[in-house]
Amino acid sequence: MTSRHLVRRSGEARPTVPAELRGQSEGFRRWPVVDETAGAVHTGFGICELEPGGTVAAHVQSFEESFFMLEGEAVVDTGEGAFLVRAGDYGLLPVGLSHAWRNTGSAAARWADMLAPQPRARFAGDSLFVPSLREEPPAAVDVRDPRTRSLGHIEPSNMDPDKQSQEMLAVSASMRTALLVYSGISVKMMVDSDLGAGLSTMFMVQYAPFGVAGTHDHPFEETYLILEGEVDAVFDDQRYRLGAGDIAWAGVGCVHGFSNPHDDPVRWLETQAPQPSARHSYRFTRDWEYLREGLSEDPANRKEQR
Repeated sequence: MTSRHLVRRSGEARPTVPAELRGQSEGFRRWPVVDETAGAVHTGFGICELEPGGTVAAHVQSFEESFFMLEGEAVVDTGEGAFLVRAGDYGLLPVGLSHAWRNTGSAAARWADMLAPQPRARFAGDSLFVPSLREEPPAAVDVRDPRTRSLGHIEPSNMDPDKQSQEMLAVSASMRTALLVYSGISVKMMVDSDLGAGLSTMFMVQYAPFGVAGTHDHPFEETYLILEGEVDAVFDDQRYRLGAGDIAWAGVGCVHGFSNPHDDPVRWLETQAPQPSARHSYRFTRDWEYLREGLSEDPANRKEQR
């Protein structure tokens, strides 16, 4: 059996200028970690870099683009205005939205991007260049402003279950700010249907010391970018220890699980494509083994099998 998974170490990063952006960008490079060459069919995931003074020309895409800023700051120009995005900011660029990137700062900007459905190399990356957008003074991401519809911000402290009271949250406390906590695991949604996405999700995950998620698989693809700490991961019985900057991908049907082996939390950015179904999006090994064992021990079932 061929395992549908991929692990790439941070030291393997080799960012290049995407073919579709040659002649349409300055100072931009991307490390394409998950794409069609990796065996994925739904996911395009990479790490982008934009040098000071760098630009990406205005274009539209036939896929959704979600991004999470890792370092530095950049300006995203759209038909709805210009936005200054900094480390911790995230956003959604919907299908068909005209947008451009520029770095007006003095340091390089780095961000992770999630593209769904997966861009196709044989169709020039499913990107079309359009007339330049007017460069306006950018506005910083203000998560309290109701007009901030497709952008957000997250801090490591937002993953702490003890820091969820209103006085510790910028946004009014609601289901939008909810932190899902179970089995030593904390999950906070970032880009999802509530933010306007329809083809993928992006969220933050944190495992408390010795937190564990049992093995399971999905009817969608997942990607994991480790941001802090270390995690022991298993993908179809192959084991890895992943650290900051490492990236893993699990395809449809890949049985995977995670555990935190240390006394400190581990935190990562996670994406899914397509968006999970309302039911049966997780298939836990433990539950189905329970049924299998129960059936094998049932005398009536054994009689029928003879």
